[in-house]
Amino acid sequence: MQDRVTATDLQAPRRIRAYLAATSGRPVLLLAGSEEAAERYASDARSFTDETVVHLPSRGVPYGDVFAPPVGRVGERQRALHALSGARILVAGPAAFAEKTPLYDPLKLQEGTEIELDDCLSRLVALGYERVDRVSRHGEFAVRGGIVDVFPSTRRSPVRVEWWGDEVESVRAVSLATQRVVRELEGASIFAAREGDLAALAAASDEDYGEEARMGVRTPGLDRLLLDLDPVSPGDLLPEGMEVWSEEPVEGPSEDAEVVGELYDWERPAPDTRFVSTADDEEGAAEVVSAPPVVAHSTTLRESSRRLEAFVEEGLRVFIACGSVGEAKRTAYAFGEIGRTVRDVERVDAALPPGLYAVPGEVAESFSYPDGGVAVVRRDALLGRRKTRAQKTKSPSVSSFADLKAGDLVVHSTQGIGRFGGLVSRIVLGATRDYMQVDYRGGDTLYVPYEQMELLHKYVGGEGTRLDKLGGGTWAAVTDKVRRRVKALAGELLRVQAARAAARGFAFPEDSEWERELEESFPYQETPDQAAAIAAVKADMQAARPMDRLVCGDVGFGKTEVAVRAAFKAALAGKQVLVLAPTTILVQQHAKTFRERLGRFAVRVESLSRFSTTAERKQTLKDLQSGEVDILIGTHALLGAEVRPKDLGLVVVDEEQRFGVKHKERLKEFKASVDLLTLTATPIPRTMQMGLAALRDISVIETPPTGRRSILTHVGPEEDELVKRAIEKEVRRSGQVFFVHNRVDSLEEVAEKLGDLVPGVSFVTAHGQMTERQLEDSMRRFLDREADVLVTTTIVESGLDVATANTLIVDRADMMGLSQLYQLRGRIGRSAAQAYAYLFAPVGATPESQKRLEALMDFTELGSGFAVAMRDLEIRGAGNLLGAEQSGQIAAVGFEMYLRLLEEAVALAKGQPVEEEEPQPVIVELGLDAYLPVDYVRDEIERVDLYRRASGVRSTAELDDLAEELNERFGEPPEPALNLLGLSRVKLLARRVGATSVNFRSGALNVTGATAGAAAPALVRRATGGTVGGREGRVTLRGSSLPPLELAEETLRALDKAA
Repeated sequence: MQDRVTATDLQAPRRIRAYLAATSGRPVLLLAGSEEAAERYASDARSFTDETVVHLPSRGVPYGDVFAPPVGRVGERQRALHALSGARILVAGPAAFAEKTPLYDPLKLQEGTEIELDDCLSRLVALGYERVDRVSRHGEFAVRGGIVDVFPSTRRSPVRVEWWGDEVESVRAVSLATQRVVRELEGASIFAAREGDLAALAAASDEDYGEEARMGVRTPGLDRLLLDLDPVSPGDLLPEGMEVWSEEPVEGPSEDAEVVGELYDWERPAPDTRFVSTADDEEGAAEVVSAPPVVAHSTTLRESSRRLEAFVEEGLRVFIACGSVGEAKRTAYAFGEIGRTVRDVERVDAALPPGLYAVPGEVAESFSYPDGGVAVVRRDALLGRRKTRAQKTKSPSVSSFADLKAGDLVVHSTQGIGRFGGLVSRIVLGATRDYMQVDYRGGDTLYVPYEQMELLHKYVGGEGTRLDKLGGGTWAAVTDKVRRRVKALAGELLRVQAARAAARGFAFPEDSEWERELEESFPYQETPDQAAAIAAVKADMQAARPMDRLVCGDVGFGKTEVAVRAAFKAALAGKQVLVLAPTTILVQQHAKTFRERLGRFAVRVESLSRFSTTAERKQTLKDLQSGEVDILIGTHALLGAEVRPKDLGLVVVDEEQRFGVKHKERLKEFKASVDLLTLTATPIPRTMQMGLAALRDISVIETPPTGRRSILTHVGPEEDELVKRAIEKEVRRSGQVFFVHNRVDSLEEVAEKLGDLVPGVSFVTAHGQMTERQLEDSMRRFLDREADVLVTTTIVESGLDVATANTLIVDRADMMGLSQLYQLRGRIGRSAAQAYAYLFAPVGATPESQKRLEALMDFTELGSGFAVAMRDLEIRGAGNLLGAEQSGQIAAVGFEMYLRLLEEAVALAKGQPVEEEEPQPVIVELGLDAYLPVDYVRDEIERVDLYRRASGVRSTAELDDLAEELNERFGEPPEPALNLLGLSRVKLLARRVGATSVNFRSGALNVTGATAGAAAPALVRRATGGTVGGREGRVTLRGSSLPPLELAEETLRALDKAA
């Protein structure tokens, strides 16, 4: 091996290159041909050596572009540059090695580090971190007293650092979702979150970069200012004696005019080893490394093991590459169950004796290397085709008050809909408390104390809702009406379910070899959600009752593949399939997909739309009736009387809510006899999924497909030159562009202006005032690549999946609603290509609106703005799922109240006891200051949320947990905050004895709603030193020297014990 790697030219397949570098015994710089290859080699190398492997990533965007590099990329690059000197293997792509970067020393914090808090905050700002009230994204930090939460650019979760004087007392990891500490850390290295403060550099520069640049807007070529920060080239940091192994680069300098060439050094070091292909090695001078791929997969583990044993018999050590240590151990156990010995070891090691081994660490491709005595096999290649690791996604959810602000509508369980006026402090009976001010119609105001905040939730459910009158009867009447409607709905759904369960349908056979072949031919990796949906659909089809399953998932998340598998299963059983889509465009898209997937299996797929000629239509219907057509795809016209399948087995409906009432009634007739699969791209609320799980079969696909990249976003004023460059850049890579201008009257004018701006590029327009046929024609032209740019209003159809459209330009994005922007954002980034979003807003737009736009458009770190838009869409989804009438009911009482009534109705319809959602309110008045001081919890939204949680605790364990969280997040609670927790404890104890009120006045404690038992007086006297009096339903205690809070707690515990 030593002789081999010293050869200048090496002809070795890509699958073995990382292994050769990792086992060379010398420090190696592996210059990959592309950024993608570099990532792969670095990942592979970590499985082959326990020494340091460093992957140097590219910043991700060319210097000079208007897009900022993602914060995570900046941090990873800084960390890699600092680690170069100690690297055993360094892997870099062409751009990554060429980019010059301003280098910053990381801030290292651990227990005992001496640094003043203010100095630390200054360092964080200098490293590009932004101060916020609560950290939610990389590159942010929050300060509360002597506690700093920071989300480092290189970590998956924030860290919490606590000070004692001028010394760091602790460093702990924090959960992003709960903001709670999850584990202690030895320390944290905080790397830079940006390459430089371009706004400050622009302001200090002698050159005029424009007002926008000084306000923080990235303009073309602005990165040139980084040259003032002495950027370093990776080549200057390489340690002495590091060998250079090089591939031929397939990526080079960008041709874009705005690229800052001085920030690149494209000269690569002379290679010690050069990888060449057979074509390059015409003279046969290169040394050849033989490393053929390993094909070991089979239908059984026993058969796979026999194939692997054949390699062992040839004297090879065979390593099964697993995703984790646990998977390696499970693999060894599985082989042991069939009598094969597999040892789990730490890494691939040619010094081990020949045999079978399981190692943690995945490789991109299996290979055997006879000269090196090893073979490496991907574990998932043993029993089927290759799997790629699924991309994890955070499921967005909104807590009721996470985004509540003054002016928002709220719902009070008994008083109805009012407007939140903010938190107000009031002194009542000598005690200071915080109240939620809720304003009602007619100028009435309700002050809700914290202990009753559980009765409030944010109103979400529609525009133009009217406020209720405080103390009026309208709210109770509306709630009763909605309760009756929901009860009727639940009853109807249950009746349909019972009828389906009793009906006899066709039980499809289990999967055949052909179905497995279809699965093998799927070019992508199924996400876990998608695989679960496919399995559920197949299980339904194999049952003897008719299927009625709803599959929800965003466009491009793989719903169509679920339908393809179901349709193929039906066709193989000799049954026919109808696929209904709401528009001609979607019919064409589905027809194309079905033909591509099923064409090689002798399944006849036909489509009917207005683009079909009369003769074609007539022939297709005739063939359908005779049984020659297996799958027919069309619009609602398929529900007509002239469509008569010979033996219908499955109906697939895409976006059912977009069909008319008449068509829906026809679909209901199908439900009784054939399997029905419904697809929708509108999200269904998770809370509602749970409520309806007993009433309807629902599968939800929430995981985005692997390989999706985050969308790069630019927010700034519109510039013709920037628009021109954006369109030309996308068209140059054979892509397409969405240009959104939300005014119909000037849309054509904008399209003409764009045509003059970018000659040679074709445009098509689309807006809601076109006839359906005109709109479909425009969309079809765009889909068929007859136009490069679609100039449109926000009507861009939610069902469209245009993988080639990866640039979105939005004119006056600041004027659009969050839901609209979310929908638009979803139109791009649907393939592995990098997607770009240009959100144009005037310089006058507030920084808050810019932040909101950036957070919304960030694909990987969805901000709270997304969550709000998501809730808007969920309401629409709920309405679609339950019918138009129910949308009105949701608007009448608000989303959360509707869900509560729905769960109650479902339980009643099924004969189950209804859980009391809200326990009996308890009023506690002990004359204590009980609130969260503003200087303890500064953010009002945060305080409201904490009040509501304190109000809603159901157990002492929950309360202790909240107390611990306050201590962790905000420091030692002051006395008013401790009193607040104490009042919550009193409320819990009061509920246990049935009390409705506890108050302390004139030296006496009064407990209303509870009666003292025979043993109570003695127990209370022993606990408090006081004397018990009272009557039925009331207990009074006098003469105790205990403080009011302690007195209330001890008295209630004694009453509970006596009960």
